[in-house]
Amino acid sequence: MRSRLNSLFDALLPVIATLAALAVGAVMLLLLKVNPIEAYAALWDGAFGSSNALAETLVKATPLLLVALGICISFRGDVINIGGEGQMIIGAVLATWVGLTFVGLPGWLVITLALFSGFLGGAVWGGIPGILKAYFNVNEILSTVMMNAIAVQLMNFLLRGPMIDPSQAQLASKIPQTARLLDIFHLPRLAPTRLHLGALIAVMLAILVYILLWRTVLGYRIRAVGQNPNASRYAGIKVPRYVVLALLLSGAFAGLAGAVQVYGVNYRMITDGSASGFTGSAGFNGIVAALFGQLHPLWSIPASILFGALLVGANTMQRAVQVPSALITVLNGLVVVFVVSSEIWRRRRQHRRLASAKEEESSTKQDQPQAQTEEAKQ
Repeated sequence: MRSRLNSLFDALLPVIATLAALAVGAVMLLLLKVNPIEAYAALWDGAFGSSNALAETLVKATPLLLVALGICISFRGDVINIGGEGQMIIGAVLATWVGLTFVGLPGWLVITLALFSGFLGGAVWGGIPGILKAYFNVNEILSTVMMNAIAVQLMNFLLRGPMIDPSQAQLASKIPQTARLLDIFHLPRLAPTRLHLGALIAVMLAILVYILLWRTVLGYRIRAVGQNPNASRYAGIKVPRYVVLALLLSGAFAGLAGAVQVYGVNYRMITDGSASGFTGSAGFNGIVAALFGQLHPLWSIPASILFGALLVGANTMQRAVQVPSALITVLNGLVVVFVVSSEIWRRRRQHRRLASAKEEESSTKQDQPQAQTEEAKQ
């Protein structure tokens, strides 16, 4: 019973952390002389209050889920991918180039090629830090963050030069954006809203990632390397190969998220010069969604929807109760900090329980010979 209660508490810990973050946010709202109940009611209504609001939540959750799937793979392989922003950008750049170049091909073929190009571009951008980590022992956190900066500068160069919209090229104040994709290259809508096929693709991929990690030899080896690289090496698993593969697949899903964002939402690449100008910080928020989902592909689906709801509903809350935009940023940041902290605490609790179990087992083994000796004497 105690073990079941601990497991249940661990599963509910991200939810408890989110509620704690919202409670802190409520205190801040009170300090601003705003009714927290009214504010959070507006947040809920903005995220789920109508079919259009629900669709916007799912649209916002789609790139989060795709990035989260990649994070589930990399973290299970014990490598930390902080490069989702850059991988999304590279995937989007390649996908956009496909759509602007092959304008004579059928729409379904261009969409397929574009999504595959985005997947491949993200894989390359994630595989580079993987190679540096596996063969040169370069810290993957530093290398992926640096790759983000390179991707941003590459995007700014392309959107202000070779890939700029021809209608902007002759203007004095040029907007860094590409030309708009043809209508036949847009991802099909699933409803009379902005909800597009990318959301369904993301859910299907979540199922496939679950099968990959827990029902295939490849997934078993990735998880084995993440659990104990030394034991995996002793068992004959080529550890560097699976370190590279974990980061490569993680980058691939982030790159696909960038391609889906272009073909399902923006229909062109546009930026304000920063990574978030295009990604909306999905590369970072996807990490939190994965942690909220306990690094499980299927649990990442509701986790991504939750964070999509927070992002969409927060804008409605800002308009409804007239709170500063900075408070919305702080509220989202609080959720991130509390959820990540809860994940660290959960791991520490697991380690303590494991250590306690080992101590009980060793003490039991020590007591057994003594009991046998006393029985022999009797």
